[in-house]
Amino acid sequence: MSMRNIVAIDLGASSGRVMLAQWTSANQRITLREVCRFANQRVRRTGYDCWDLDSLEQAIRAGLAQLDDEGIVPDSIGIDTWGVDLVLLDANGDRVGETVSYRDSRTDGVMAQAINELGKAAIYQRTGIQFLPFNTLYQLRALHQQQPGWQAQVKHALMIPDYLHYRLTGNMNWEYTNATTTQLLNIDTGEWDRELLAWAGIDADWFGKPTAPGNTVGNWVNASGKKIPVVAVATHDTASAVLATPLMQDDAAYLSSGTWSLMGIESLQPCVNRTSLDANITNEGGAEGYRVLKNIMGLWLLQRVCSELHISDLCALIDEAKNESACRALINPNHTRFINPASMVQEIQDACAEQHMPIPQSPAELARTIFDSLALLYRQVIGELGNLRGTAIRQLHVVGGGSQNPLLNQLCADACEMPVLAGPIEASTLGNVGCQLMALGELRDVAELRRCIDKNFPLETFAPQNASIFAAHQARFAALSQPAKELAYDKAD
Repeated sequence: MSMRNIVAIDLGASSGRVMLAQWTSANQRITLREVCRFANQRVRRTGYDCWDLDSLEQAIRAGLAQLDDEGIVPDSIGIDTWGVDLVLLDANGDRVGETVSYRDSRTDGVMAQAINELGKAAIYQRTGIQFLPFNTLYQLRALHQQQPGWQAQVKHALMIPDYLHYRLTGNMNWEYTNATTTQLLNIDTGEWDRELLAWAGIDADWFGKPTAPGNTVGNWVNASGKKIPVVAVATHDTASAVLATPLMQDDAAYLSSGTWSLMGIESLQPCVNRTSLDANITNEGGAEGYRVLKNIMGLWLLQRVCSELHISDLCALIDEAKNESACRALINPNHTRFINPASMVQEIQDACAEQHMPIPQSPAELARTIFDSLALLYRQVIGELGNLRGTAIRQLHVVGGGSQNPLLNQLCADACEMPVLAGPIEASTLGNVGCQLMALGELRDVAELRRCIDKNFPLETFAPQNASIFAAHQARFAALSQPAKELAYDKAD
């Protein structure tokens, strides 16, 4: 029997955690403990919305130091974060400029340039990645056009988890699952696409060879002088979350629900064709094969509403929203207007007014508008995924923090007309841990990890109850979600 202490560092767009997983091989038991939690707030610097990497690193090191103080020696450490954003380094390994957030407006209009000059179908054929205005491809073009002083100093470019690997170990790495989010990796070769980098005006030598998840980047040395392996897990948090989703049926889809909602299916082969392009479906790398999915704006809308209205009791708000009339007001959550508005409350109200819908006023009305709209968008995307694979999807697994929302889970089951299995909540952390356990030889493969998670973390099932309500409003919602209003829309398309 072996026992392992595994540290999973999970960073989201609004908060981060250092988590300790304890593994017992005899009964394949996993327990989780939150060592520390910390805020991840964007900051305004030199005119840009940026990430405070120094604060994040300090919080991570504090969590690791706490474990050292407790006498716990980890067997390994893994880090997962959101995708798309880059850290620029000079020849000495020091940061260049700011780490600008994907929610910053500097990329406005850049996707239009790419589509005009390269062609939408050509870009998609090369990468298989959906068109989002903040993809790394457009961030780098914006860098080239707007910050030539920064660009002149750059020697290396790392995704955020790989930058944190570098800070802990001194070694550079380019992990595959996060690299695929950039729209810069060639889907046929698995290498950085030099033609796209050239269009962006970027030196391809900034990037090293992408590596599969599970490799050891190097060692972190704790205060006691012990070397702890740092494993490059599936570093994109969605890749880790999907890894931990107990998908047991071929006709099942997943929904990683949090700040973003990522809905998709697993496939050993990418889906790159006219149907997937028209639906703006992406093919991101997974621990095994591809995550064929679509980005949905998700609970970012609710998070912003709660922040603006100073609402801290989310459970009470959900209970109040449950009593509101269904589908009274609807919005298209994937409209670009909701990426980072000055006021989310006002933006939602304006969107309803423009469509001559009742304007949600109370927090419960605003929340219900968000939940109903998300459920209808989930219904639409489930249909697109079923059309893409050629067979209907009959079961949906909802994982992540959003799986704790019973109202949204039930609305999702009603709208999609299928059972929803909710959990595990800590999916990205468990996928992070699972990748480390596979790297340590404790688990054979993803299938064994999923059986283990299914045994340790029971799921809650939501059966459809009021499907007719959402079916009646499907056409009304479809009118809001035409391509001209979607995240992928650009005037050049």
